[in-house]
Amino acid sequence: MLYEIAKPVVMGVVRVLWNPSISGAERIPASGPVILASNHQAYSDTVFLPGQVLRSVHFLGKSDIFSGRGPLQRIAAAVMRGLRVMPVDRTGGSASAAAIEAGLAVLRDGGVLGIYPEGTRSPDGRLYRGKTGVARLALASGAPVVPVAMLGAHEAQRGRKYFPRRSPRIRAVVGEPIDVRALAASLGEAGEAERLRAVTDAVMDRIAELSGQERSDEYAADVKRRLRASGRG
Repeated sequence: MLYEIAKPVVMGVVRVLWNPSISGAERIPASGPVILASNHQAYSDTVFLPGQVLRSVHFLGKSDIFSGRGPLQRIAAAVMRGLRVMPVDRTGGSASAAAIEAGLAVLRDGGVLGIYPEGTRSPDGRLYRGKTGVARLALASGAPVVPVAMLGAHEAQRGRKYFPRRSPRIRAVVGEPIDVRALAASLGEAGEAERLRAVTDAVMDRIAELSGQERSDEYAADVKRRLRASGRG
């Protein structure tokens, strides 16, 4: 209920202040399970993308967003849950399995799941190596993957923790759906790990085509850890 109430109000403010745009939204299926796989440039992605999509979008959010004990943090956590952001523990192992199950529950109900295959925000605007969760979710559910590119968000957010600048204008570009099961079937006798990597790389290739970003073969989280260790993160 909070999502339906908050979405038009929040987007009314967002349109006045930032005037984001979206192209290709008609490529998102009007019904049935769908995975929106987007590059992750800034915090604002999680508002500017689903706010411009007609269907309700469920996002997986890092669990520490929800763990604060202060009054404002508790309120923020309640609002995030109301906006259909689901807490996910990123520590791996059973936590990763729980995240996959949470995403599958959305897809089994015929919903739209938003996911950032890079796993975290890009530290420098490049497109980083995708994690295989997007492939696991798509292959297990049969849901098509719709690639999305967020443009301008990194530049608009640069140096700011919360609110992006009004320039450059932030845009979302939606690509054609990918039938990942057909893609996996074309790999023949490939093992599971090879299938998951091939499907994930294909999704990242489509995002790169839409975004025009420079690519990196590293995981964004590894780069962030290295930057923090050097005192630059």
